Amino acid sequence: MLGLMQDWPLLCHKVIDHAATYHGNREVVSRSVEGPIHRTNYIAIRNRSRQFAQRLERDGMREGDRIATMAWNTWRHLEAWYGITGIGAVYHTLNPRLFPQQIVWIMNDAEDRMLFVDLTFMPLIEKIAASVPSLEKIVVLTDRDHMPATALSNVVCYEDWLAEADGNFTWKAIDENSAAGMCYTSGTTGDPKGVLYSHRSNVLHAMASIFPDVIGMSSSDAMMPVVPFFHANGWGTALAAPMSGAKMVLPGPGMDGKSIYELLVSEGVTVTAAVPTVWLMLLQFLERENGSLPDLDRVFIGGSACPRAVIEAFQNKYGVKVRHGWGMTEMSPIGTVCVLNPDHANHSYEERLDVQSKQGQPFFTVEMKITDDENRELPRDGKTFGRLKVRGPAVAKGYYKGRGAEQFDEELWFDTGDVAHIDAFGYMQITDRSKDVIKSGGEWISSIELENLAVGHPDVAEAAVIGVAHPKWDERPLLVVVAKPDRNPTKADLLNYMDGKIAKWWMPDDVVFVDQIPHTATGKILKTELRQQMKDYKLPAA
Repeated sequence: MLGLMQDWPLLCHKVIDHAATYHGNREVVSRSVEGPIHRTNYIAIRNRSRQFAQRLERDGMREGDRIATMAWNTWRHLEAWYGITGIGAVYHTLNPRLFPQQIVWIMNDAEDRMLFVDLTFMPLIEKIAASVPSLEKIVVLTDRDHMPATALSNVVCYEDWLAEADGNFTWKAIDENSAAGMCYTSGTTGDPKGVLYSHRSNVLHAMASIFPDVIGMSSSDAMMPVVPFFHANGWGTALAAPMSGAKMVLPGPGMDGKSIYELLVSEGVTVTAAVPTVWLMLLQFLERENGSLPDLDRVFIGGSACPRAVIEAFQNKYGVKVRHGWGMTEMSPIGTVCVLNPDHANHSYEERLDVQSKQGQPFFTVEMKITDDENRELPRDGKTFGRLKVRGPAVAKGYYKGRGAEQFDEELWFDTGDVAHIDAFGYMQITDRSKDVIKSGGEWISSIELENLAVGHPDVAEAAVIGVAHPKWDERPLLVVVAKPDRNPTKADLLNYMDGKIAKWWMPDDVVFVDQIPHTATGKILKTELRQQMKDYKLPAA
C-alpha cells in the first residue's frame, strides 16, 4: 500500500522561492569584486535569478547543458546557481586555483557551453578560452562601467545581458533526480573526476546541514560562507542559508584575515565556514590587532584536519564554538560533524578536546563503516583502523562518464580513500589517506595525528609528515616543518614537545625545516609532490 502524500519534487529553485516568500527582506551582503559592499535581499535574488533563467533560454541553453562559473562568493554568483538550475541546466563550478591545463581539460570533459566569470579571472580565461571549442559565450560578472577590454569574441557584460530579460518566467518542471550541479575532484592522482549532483541530493544535503548538530542555521543567524562556492559544492551553503532564512554575508575576493574580520564584525556574523588555513590567518590577525568577535557564535571547520590549537584558540580566547567537520566532493560534501553531546558531559577538559579533534558523527542521511582490505567490517572501538566507506542520498553512486567505478561496490558503498577509526559513540577520526598512511614494522602510524600535534608548537606555522624508507622498519615518519616568521625552532624543540603525547614508536625519526610545503588547488598538503621533493632524503639512523 502506498501513502497518500503529494509528489512534491525537491528542486533547487523551490529554496530561493521559499526564501523570497517568507524571508524576502533578509539581507544578502557581498564584498564586490569591484570593491564596494553590495546589499540586496532574497526577493531581489529570486527575481534576478528568474531573469537569468529567462536569458539563458534565449541564448539556446536547455536542460542538461553544462554552464560554467569561475567566480567568488557574491550575489551575482548566487543568482547564477539558481538561474542555471531553474531551467534544468547544470552549474559547473571551476576552481581558478587549478593549473590552466587542468581547467581546460575539465571544461572540455564537461563540454561547457557558457561561462560566467568574475573580473579577477579574465586574464586566465583569455589564455585558455580558445582551447575549449564547446564554449559559445562568456559573460563577465560586472556592470558596464567596469567591463574590461578584451580580444576575445562573444564576451558580454553581465548586467547588460541580464537587463535584456524582464523576469516574467516560470521555473521549468523537471525531475528531482535531474542533474543540478557539477564539481570535479582535485585529481591529485590521475585526471580529475566529475561529481554530478542532483536537485534531490542538493536539497536533502542542505536540509541536513542546517540541523542543530551540523552547521546549524536559523532565520536569526547571519551566515558567512568563506569557503568558495567553487570548492566542493560550496559546502551546500548557497542553498542552506536561504532555506533557513539566514542573512547571507558573502566575502567576495577578500579572503585575507583583515577582510574577513571586517565583515564578521560589521555584519554581525553568527556562523561561518572555511578551511583551517583561513582560520589560522584570522587568528593571527586577531592576535596581532588585539581583536574580538562579539557576535560570532560558531565556526564550521572542514577541508582538512583542524589543529587542536585552532579549536582551543577560538573557544578559550574568543568564546566561539567550533564545529569540526569532514566530507568530500563526492558527498555534497559534508559527511560528519563533531559536536559534543551528553555522552561527554563528565569528560575532563583535555578529554573533550580529544573528542573535538575528531571528525565527528555522521548525521541522518549518511551511513558509515570501516572495513579491512577484504571488505570485512571492523569494530567501532576507537582504535582499529580501516578503510572508510559511506553511502546515502547525497553521496555519489558513480563519476561522470563512468570513471573510477572501482570505488563503488554493488551495495553502493563508496570507498573514500581515507583510513579512519570509529569509536563506540560513532565518532569518526581520519588517521590518513590510504595512500599516505605510514606502515612501520607492519603497524600503521597516522601522519595526520603527528601533523596536528606538531602544529600545536608555538613556533610552527605548518607541518607535514611523510613516510621515508627504512631498512628495518620499511617506513619511518619524517616531520617537515615551516616555522612562523622570526621563529627558529630546532629538531630537539619539536621532538621534546611531542614526547609523551604519542607512542614512542610513533616519534618522527627526523625533522626537516623548509620555507614552504606544497599544496593542492583546494589548500590541502600535496603529499605526492612533497615525497618527490624528499625522494633523495635518507634518515640519519638508516
